[in-house]
Amino acid sequence: MPVVEEYARAHILTDGGRDDQEDVAVQVVLRHDPLADPREVRIGLPGRDERAFPRSLLEQGLRAPAGDGEVRVWPCGRAQTVIELHSAQGVSVVQFETWTLTRFLRRIHRAAATAAAAAVHG
Repeated sequence: MPVVEEYARAHILTDGGRDDQEDVAVQVVLRHDPLADPREVRIGLPGRDERAFPRSLLEQGLRAPAGDGEVRVWPCGRAQTVIELHSAQGVSVVQFETWTLTRFLRRIHRAAATAAAAAVHG
């Protein structure tokens, strides 16, 4: 099964307390590598390492608040979804258009279905 990678625009807010911080969209990468771990997705923020978390957390967080600890996901209105990432460096709040995350998850499901069909027929 191939790696599914989606480049997306998102708004990132941190708890750094910078007065000059602007709410501008940046490019992030969403990645699913089924050979590494079929149950996880990764998010790569500009200038930071990728963060991995359960794909099920992303799926649940599109509908209702989900997660505790280092990663939390929740809908923000009808068109936005927020992913909150906690680390030793602080908190990053990443706001996405919900359709972007939905499209990413659909691509993962399609790739899995295609791979399963190929395995049956191959």
